[in-house]
Amino acid sequence: MKRLGMGLVGPGFIAAHHLDAVRRLGNVDIVGIAGSSLDSARKRARELGVERAYASHAELLADPAVQVVHNTTPNHLHRDISLAALRAGKHVISDKPLASNTQESRELAEAARAAGVAHVVTFNYRGHALVQQARAMIAKGKLGAPVFVHGRYLQDWLTDQDTYTWRLDPKRGGASSALGDIGSHWCDLAEHVTGSRIVAVLADLHTVVPVRRAPAESTKAFATRGKNAPRREVAITSEDLASVLLRFDNGARGSLIVGQVLPGHKNDLRLEVNGRLASVAWQQEQPNTLWIGHHAQANTLLERDPALLDASARGYAHLPAGHPEAWADAFRNLIADAYAWIRRGGTPETRPLALPTFEDGYRNSLVIDAMLRSHAAGGIWQNVGDDIEPPRKKGKRG
Repeated sequence: MKRLGMGLVGPGFIAAHHLDAVRRLGNVDIVGIAGSSLDSARKRARELGVERAYASHAELLADPAVQVVHNTTPNHLHRDISLAALRAGKHVISDKPLASNTQESRELAEAARAAGVAHVVTFNYRGHALVQQARAMIAKGKLGAPVFVHGRYLQDWLTDQDTYTWRLDPKRGGASSALGDIGSHWCDLAEHVTGSRIVAVLADLHTVVPVRRAPAESTKAFATRGKNAPRREVAITSEDLASVLLRFDNGARGSLIVGQVLPGHKNDLRLEVNGRLASVAWQQEQPNTLWIGHHAQANTLLERDPALLDASARGYAHLPAGHPEAWADAFRNLIADAYAWIRRGGTPETRPLALPTFEDGYRNSLVIDAMLRSHAAGGIWQNVGDDIEPPRKKGKRG
């Protein structure tokens, strides 16, 4: 099998997990990384065990040894770097959100389609075997018609007033904080698992910590600073708590709560789908079990056992039953699907069904934007914007 070369731009927190996933594939060469400067790139390259550092993303894109670009930069840089990579003819794997706003996201989705290369956005929770199992059960009608889709994504890492990150700066992280950062994951998961689209939302957003005491110097996401470090007060304009009602295109209703200031909740993502015949629920912190609810018989727990899974989900489980698989394994599954797509040519027809594309990233930005508009309008229902028109089939008119 011909080996592919990958380069990474933005060697921050998530970069190590991209590199780990690629290394686990065994058939991809890590060519090098680019950061904000050559010195910072060299430092991270040594820390991450990468041979080459580039002075800029432009230098990385000019290297013919790099066929695939992983964009792990802060949100405000996603558009420019992904667009440059697409124009250079590279396959692109971008962290979410796809871009800072819906206009930029649409531009990237259209550019990716025109470039004819693989384009992936890392909604990595799709990579869990039991997520794919739930999706298969719903698609085969085992739940009956879905009537209610609900859940949460709760964290506590922003509880402390002295915690600050670039994600809270609208110029770098975007207009939304909790919804854009983690609510986006839940919305993608809900649409992917149900096979339905969120078409309208009613949102109530709140900022629990309106003023934060940020370190006097700039800070990275998830960085920690000592209590005695010099600080400055920063007014926060984005939400850290949100409640949203949902309507789906199949008639189902739904609800979502999202928060990042809730003590005791570390990475508490939960999705439940209730149908007319049965229910399913999956929780990220307990990823190896799927709850199946019934009306006139006992509820059951399905363990992540390859022998018991639907054929479409079985390939996402790599260990026997009783051997836990979790976040890093799901991330690896997503990256494996991405490189499988690249090797097949990156055409729409060859994309693995579970793989999220730039069009999914744009779609997700429309959902979050509708939530922001709903709150700004005083808490009234807002329709989700239109997707990009599907590509026309050859030989068809109209």
